Amino acid sequence: MANVAMEARAVVPGSVRAQLQTLEDAELVASFLAGEERAFQEIVERYQTRLLNFIYRTIGDRERGEDLVQEVFIRVYRHMARFDRSKKFSTWIYTIASNLAKNELRNRSRNPLVFFQTIRKNWQDDDRPLQFEDANSRPDDLYRRRHLRSLVEASVARLPEHHRQVFILRELEGKSYEEIAEITNCNLGTVKSRLNRARNAFAQIIEPGLR
Repeated sequence: MANVAMEARAVVPGSVRAQLQTLEDAELVASFLAGEERAFQEIVERYQTRLLNFIYRTIGDRERGEDLVQEVFIRVYRHMARFDRSKKFSTWIYTIASNLAKNELRNRSRNPLVFFQTIRKNWQDDDRPLQFEDANSRPDDLYRRRHLRSLVEASVARLPEHHRQVFILRELEGKSYEEIAEITNCNLGTVKSRLNRARNAFAQIIEPGLR
């Protein structure tokens, strides 16, 4: 378990991997608990990039984020039998990742940065996740995007931690309000209130730089 992701890539034969890829998360969990170790390896492959992106955007340190992703999978491996299978597995694993990221922030003084490439000033309720890549952008837009990114980094860093977290989970990860409530251990009303405040604060902070 020293390097879960590396082991996952190394030992699963292609035919078995193809079969495992067709399974839902709940089926993979059941298979692993029944003794199929390769089901866990598929879980690692399925979630490692997503969790790294989430943790990195939260703490602003990719190298440390990679360490924390490893810790997530170690905890999942050790405690899978405790997982309530009436719940969504993705919510459980994101909760573990969220708690590790929050602990990391508490243990250091610098604020995390979130890297965006485009910003929409007004969010609709169903606009999730935000699309930060502009597929039609031209090479001469590079300077504009870099300038915008620097504005966003500074703006997001000024959001309180609890606002920043729901913002990332909703806008980047595409989580539902219900999932965010479970991940952050908050009620639904609190999640919606924090997200609304985060969006408004973010727009106000960044607006002068967009003039």
